[in-house]
Amino acid sequence: MLPTLEAAELPADAIEVARIADAWGIKGWFKVLPHSAKPEALFSSKRWFLQAPGGNATGVFRLAIREAKEHSDCVVACSEDVPDRNAAEALRGARVFVPRSSFPTAATDEYYWVDLIGLPVVNREGVALGTVREMLANGPQTTLVLEALEDGKPVERMIPFVSAFVDKVDLAGRLITVDWQPDY
Repeated sequence: MLPTLEAAELPADAIEVARIADAWGIKGWFKVLPHSAKPEALFSSKRWFLQAPGGNATGVFRLAIREAKEHSDCVVACSEDVPDRNAAEALRGARVFVPRSSFPTAATDEYYWVDLIGLPVVNREGVALGTVREMLANGPQTTLVLEALEDGKPVERMIPFVSAFVDKVDLAGRLITVDWQPDY
């Protein structure tokens, strides 16, 4: 990691949103591979937190972002702290975190996946179906992947995350209500 970057602690609400792939050009820009198809969190935050890849992470560093923009299939960014290509190359592989509080506000009936993971899911009758383990993007729709225990055995359920099946997402109450039965 660059010795000129300011050491920092990850914010309590830090979310990993990308990884730095490589230098981009000769003026200190770097190529960023976002974990999301819509990387708004990278554009809304002017402070990124970097952590070295792998198990030998030597700490967390704050990086003040001057500019970030979409380019082809990735994002490119620059910082006053990264003056040239050599400095940008030193960032290769770094994990990029931003505070959840700096994400743009989601529109009505739009949700960040990170906010849905871990929420319990019940059906209209109040039957617990499981907890959201992950979200899958599969073509035109997203799918909730739930994990549950039934008779002591792990059970996985998949529910399309569409209005036909999802009645309500209550982030404040930490609950998702669906029109779905346990035996589907």
